[in-house]
Amino acid sequence: MKPVRVAIAGAGGRMGRMLVEAALEDPGIELAAAFVRPGSEWIGRDAGDPIGRSTGVLIGEDPETAVAAADCVIDFTRPGGTVGLVRVAQRLGKSVVIGTTGFDAEQRALIEQAAKEIPIVLAPNMAVGVNVVFRLLEGAAALLGEGYDVEVIEAHHRNKVDAPSGTALEMGRILARVLGLDLEREAVYGRQGEVGVRPSRQIGFSTIRGGDIVGDHTVLFAGTGERIEITHRSQSRMPYAVGAMRAARFLQGRPPGLYDMRDVLGLR
Repeated sequence: MKPVRVAIAGAGGRMGRMLVEAALEDPGIELAAAFVRPGSEWIGRDAGDPIGRSTGVLIGEDPETAVAAADCVIDFTRPGGTVGLVRVAQRLGKSVVIGTTGFDAEQRALIEQAAKEIPIVLAPNMAVGVNVVFRLLEGAAALLGEGYDVEVIEAHHRNKVDAPSGTALEMGRILARVLGLDLEREAVYGRQGEVGVRPSRQIGFSTIRGGDIVGDHTVLFAGTGERIEITHRSQSRMPYAVGAMRAARFLQGRPPGLYDMRDVLGLR
């Protein structure tokens, strides 16, 4: 089978560099294009320069040209840029892997609409380990649904702009579905002052931002006399990048639709 040709958005950034490196290491992937925002210092340089490698692919600034050269575009940037890129991919009939988080309802609806015409993987976390944790949470919540208070705690680096993280919110959605809760009504995002007794039917979220923390997520089931914690800690961004390559290979030849990493990993 021919390698999947990928275009990497934000190739000069921290995550973009990891995506380029993962593409170069995956025999089922061919790095076809890399691009950054207009005005970036990386324009015109080899896509491997940020990681000290030579690829023969020069970093551009035109998304249309980059997407046209690829089978699949991989994006871990910002919601506004991602939405614009999805429109380009939709017009050109290319698949998309989206690791960006922080979409509002309108942006999410646009992605869902585009998925009626092109195949898209949209996942808050591409790491295989995190998606295994999602499965563990389903089982734990089903067994610990009565008599245990549930809290989601996440920590990321100081430069992450959305909170809670997309992974933490997905954990909350999984817990709410299994526990029969309405997350919109029962979620609490931080506590301060005289908050009163904690209701049993509530999911709390706590957010930490600091230093260079790649990504830590813990779900706490607090009962009487015991507590259970399910934790995933990322030591680098490479697991996200490796998962993204796996998602790109999964999309090859797939019909239009909105997929996630559970589809990619066969966890449905």
